[in-house]
Amino acid sequence: MSTRAEIAASETSLPLVLLDKALALQSPATERHIARLRRNRPDATPREIVDRLNAELRAATISAGVGVGAAAAAPAVGTGVALALSGAEMVAFLNATVLYILCRGEVQGITIEDVERRRTLVMAVMLGDAGAKGVGAVAERTGQHWARQLVRAIPTSKILAVNKVLGRNFVTKYGTKQGILVLGKVIPFGIGAVIGGTANAVFSQGVITASNRAFGTPSHSWDAQPSAAE
Repeated sequence: MSTRAEIAASETSLPLVLLDKALALQSPATERHIARLRRNRPDATPREIVDRLNAELRAATISAGVGVGAAAAAPAVGTGVALALSGAEMVAFLNATVLYILCRGEVQGITIEDVERRRTLVMAVMLGDAGAKGVGAVAERTGQHWARQLVRAIPTSKILAVNKVLGRNFVTKYGTKQGILVLGKVIPFGIGAVIGGTANAVFSQGVITASNRAFGTPSHSWDAQPSAAE
């Protein structure tokens, strides 16, 4: 039988479990997704592809939040069903965000093959300023456009140390804060739909802003894109 401490530990690590599942699912899809976007727009520049990725992230996360809130307002839907939908929304939010961050790096010349470095990148971007500071403090690397340093300058031992710090912060933010938002989204009479859509819009814009700082401004030409080694 599990002890109370073991149960608590498994519950608090759920955001990390979901994150790892999203990384495993979305990492192989990154190149295919970018290829599809470029097929649809053969003349699109890296900057225009990033604009498209931004629009996709906003649409995916906002519609998921509104959907949960709207479902909670339906007379036949109970709170238990709405809470279950919120759990599914968290999975959808993570998958959309992971795909966005990995695609953003790929478009801007930063391909990360190592699983631990991918995890560092995603957690740091999703944690915003706190994530960037965490990378800087533990890895002793700071400055703008820090994502490129994950590939060329930070040793694996430092990456593992960074992930321990970021992991604790990630659980706190996306466990506690998401829990509060879930309760807001299941408020009946349509109010939850407004809360859900608005909250997810704030989250997705935060991810986009943090990505701008991590990756820098995308180029107007594929030929001018820097490589990860530059």
